[in-house]
Amino acid sequence: MDQYLADYLMPANEFSYNNNAYSLGLNQTWVASRTREISATMPGYLAALRTCPPAYAAQMVRAVVLSQARFTFRNNRRSQTPGRLFSTSALAPLETPWPNGTTGELLSRMEWHAGLAGNAYVTSRGGDRLRVLRPDWVAILYGSQQEPEDAPYALDSKLIGYAYCNGGFGLNRNKPESLLPEEVAHWSPLPDPEMAGLGMSWITPAVREIQGDRAATDHKLQFFANSATPNLVVKGVVAKDKDQFADIVDMMETKHAGVRNAYRTLYLTAGADATVVGTDLRQMDFAKTQGAGETRISMLSRVHPVILGASEGLSGSSLNAGNFNAARRLWADSWIYPTLQDIASALAPLIKVPNDAELWTTTADMPILREDAKDAAEIEDLKAKTITKYVVEGFTPESAIAAVDGQDVKLLVHTGLISVQLQPPGGPPPGQDVPPVADPAPKPKPPVPKPPPKKP
Repeated sequence: MDQYLADYLMPANEFSYNNNAYSLGLNQTWVASRTREISATMPGYLAALRTCPPAYAAQMVRAVVLSQARFTFRNNRRSQTPGRLFSTSALAPLETPWPNGTTGELLSRMEWHAGLAGNAYVTSRGGDRLRVLRPDWVAILYGSQQEPEDAPYALDSKLIGYAYCNGGFGLNRNKPESLLPEEVAHWSPLPDPEMAGLGMSWITPAVREIQGDRAATDHKLQFFANSATPNLVVKGVVAKDKDQFADIVDMMETKHAGVRNAYRTLYLTAGADATVVGTDLRQMDFAKTQGAGETRISMLSRVHPVILGASEGLSGSSLNAGNFNAARRLWADSWIYPTLQDIASALAPLIKVPNDAELWTTTADMPILREDAKDAAEIEDLKAKTITKYVVEGFTPESAIAAVDGQDVKLLVHTGLISVQLQPPGGPPPGQDVPPVADPAPKPKPPVPKPPPKKP
């Protein structure tokens, strides 16, 4: 099969399927849309994050939180013990993906790639180790017999495999290598509606907000660079000629421009006048303006402003313990849990999963979810009460446990006995003859006292 796929690859950054050539350069999400300030590429997005603290912090928090999860197996609903978590040696590639590698590093790298490029690729090529491929050096190969020129969107579209070119496809420096579908785990948490099979970075809709935050930061720096005062217009400067006027302007810039010259007194000659034409940071409500942008970036990153520590998340009732717990739970339910489940499903083809189980993640050691331990304990208490009720009603203990864990009452198996509460303690099962109980021996009556003799 490797040779079969390799035959479709051509040296000139193309691959062939059914005698049709396909270009490898049009298979990436971020090639289609570009902005003037931020290049819509993985390096461009990374450079944008490095100059935008709120966006970088959001991506960093996402990766750090996911890196704390661990992999396990969970019995599916067809198993005799649905929902049971267990571990085997088959999880070794995920526990040590490469020499000195950890599960946390694997998850963190996948999230950084998916956050920046919308896609994360992990391959098992190499035998005893996993490799996280740089997403902008990977192309997805589709083939079609009906519409070969637009194979990804054809009805008979078929995933042939993946192509990886070290250094990128545009350099023509290295030959692309073919990878079979079962050798690659492709994770695209945010599907791109316009690109078949590819994901979209959360940074794409946040580009304008990132630009706005950068512009606000530049404005603040310019404010301090210009004496931390609003713009001034100086009128009536007395000068004999253009050269003298330029000398006066240079002298004023030297003595009054820059942070070191902030708040110095401005002296003017007779007839000259200085007028303020700008606004300071307080007049423009700078903190509120920049804080609103941080909140919008936080919203697109799916990290709640309270969790991220954005300015608007650190004011008012947001710091209340109840509000913080509500924000944390909202983030966990709407992003953490679904994302971990999606990652587990994407990585499952790279390991040997038992037939009656699925690859799963356990969040028991994630600090941000420790507050859920109380809720989990309450849920387990309800489960125990439900199991006890089923057993009391005559169902077998094993089927009662399986029905509660699997949330399927069809797994209940009745013993044929009625509730023990309707039976005398130690009594025989229904349908058996009850031995007669002998009457107890009559107790002797106490002697009746004789009346005293009558006196004569």
